[in-house]
Amino acid sequence: MTESKESTVRLLITCPDQPGIVASVSRFLHRKGANIIHSDQHSTDPEGGRFFMRNEFYLPGLDLEGLDGLREEFEKEVTSGFTMDWSLNPVWEPKKMVILCSKVDHALMELLWRWKRGDLEADIAMVISNHPDLRESVEHFVPFHYVPVGPTLRDKVAAEDRIIELMGEVDILVLARYMQILTPDFVARFSNQIINIHHSFLPAFVGADPYRRAFERGVKLIGATAHYVTKELDEGPIIEQDVIRVTHSHDVDALKSLGADIERHVLARAVKWHLEDRVIVDGNKTIVFRR
Repeated sequence: MTESKESTVRLLITCPDQPGIVASVSRFLHRKGANIIHSDQHSTDPEGGRFFMRNEFYLPGLDLEGLDGLREEFEKEVTSGFTMDWSLNPVWEPKKMVILCSKVDHALMELLWRWKRGDLEADIAMVISNHPDLRESVEHFVPFHYVPVGPTLRDKVAAEDRIIELMGEVDILVLARYMQILTPDFVARFSNQIINIHHSFLPAFVGADPYRRAFERGVKLIGATAHYVTKELDEGPIIEQDVIRVTHSHDVDALKSLGADIERHVLARAVKWHLEDRVIVDGNKTIVFRR
């Protein structure tokens, strides 16, 4: 790990738009001797809108203790003049990530492969599944835990309690085709930390076997959506989407194969952007700084 990465921090800001935000942040970082590496901002409306900013800066010699002091100074010197939600996140400390899955492996293995080659800034602590099928594949990369889920609500709550016990504190929880509906209490515990992937046939083809019903309707596009999980099923803030064209020559198996391919890429991009602090949630929408 390079020295610059160890001393690099990402600043995320959300607040009502008003003059002076960028100037105040820039003056503060300049006084501290920071070198701004990347800076992106977005305003929904210059008069009465919302303002969003992502800065990445390098401050020589900065460590966790120094970062705590920097947070205190930033809050006192900058945020007091604005109604600001903000965070300062150290690049050198990877986010702890846990993956939940069931039997299908395409999204899961894409994440593990990208992580293994260094494309995901994460510490993948484990994979947890409600089926034992993928144990052998997963254990080449990280520990695997089997937590079955019974048919009743009590069973589901017990399984979720066990999942929480296994993973402890976590920064991001990825549902890589985890075929269970999480309880509202579990979702609330990890607000804006759970990322899910599903096909983009919703709401037209909800439920079982959507690819067959899409084939029967002769769809011309298939796609995938990655989003944060909320208590409203499959309606959380969208992080990333993509589509691919299909024709009458594609049978159901071909549609499923193409769908799996696009799902794994969309999920990987969404996870990567979350890990790199590129996503700001604003209500039921997201601002994604992709540069």
